[in-house]
Amino acid sequence: MNGVLILDKPSGLTSHDVVNRVRGILNERSVGHLGTLDPLATGVLPLVIGNLTRLAQFYTASEKTYEGLIRFGFATDTYDADGEALAPEEEVQLTLDALRELASHFTGKIEQTPPPFSAKKIQGVPAYKLARKQKDVVLQPVQVEIKEFEILTAEGNRATFRARVTSGTYMRSVAHDLGQRIGCGAHLGSLRRTSVAEFDLADAHTLEQLDAAAQSASSPEDVFIHPRKLLPQFPCVTVNDEVASDIRTGRTVNLPELSKARYVKVFYGQRDLIAIATRIAGTLFHPKIVLAPQQTPQHT
Repeated sequence: MNGVLILDKPSGLTSHDVVNRVRGILNERSVGHLGTLDPLATGVLPLVIGNLTRLAQFYTASEKTYEGLIRFGFATDTYDADGEALAPEEEVQLTLDALRELASHFTGKIEQTPPPFSAKKIQGVPAYKLARKQKDVVLQPVQVEIKEFEILTAEGNRATFRARVTSGTYMRSVAHDLGQRIGCGAHLGSLRRTSVAEFDLADAHTLEQLDAAAQSASSPEDVFIHPRKLLPQFPCVTVNDEVASDIRTGRTVNLPELSKARYVKVFYGQRDLIAIATRIAGTLFHPKIVLAPQQTPQHT
């Protein structure tokens, strides 16, 4: 079973929990995800299955969009609502205009320190493991890019927002740092990821819907993303038997209609994505990854 499946992750599960559930539902061990979501967060979690786990390398820098809620008045140790308060709650009344002006300072390329409860590693150990043991966690700031950070509403001590960010950006840190700048403390109250790369909520299915599809007479692959929609930034080509055989065995092929492309998706038929090929010179392409290798004939 090979494909890309978009899950609408429920709150309370880690991304690894979701992967394990999908492995059980599909009876498929080879399942990975394209970008972790915190347990508190919900929304778009792309999963790569079977041979298509090899596509993950093309999604490491994917843009993501979020909607969420920030609660002002106190910070927490995890920077979100799952953590422990670091100080008594303060009374706060914030105006929409004031918050929007402050939010403007968080757009563009900025230096951001990841939360202490995160998967960032310190000398090979995930920071959250050290934080759980109440050990000092010192993480270095990293450069991220926040392409859009818009405060949508502000009422009392809560504000809703929409954000569009590059990979590696922590919205928990954005909420925490906004509270630091105001001086009253803040944390992320809720978060919903609405898109990753070319995938959005319109593509997403719940675990219950996936389970129902797996139990029905139809194939669970019916809920997978159509392979032609993957990696839209790469052109695609449909090849004949001879070229498909060469690609599947790792040979360089001539694709004259794609002389300007760096990468190309190679299809055999309408749905069978057999390789991602890279241009090596002129119109010559070599398979960077083979997703559907040549089948070895069975002799009896």
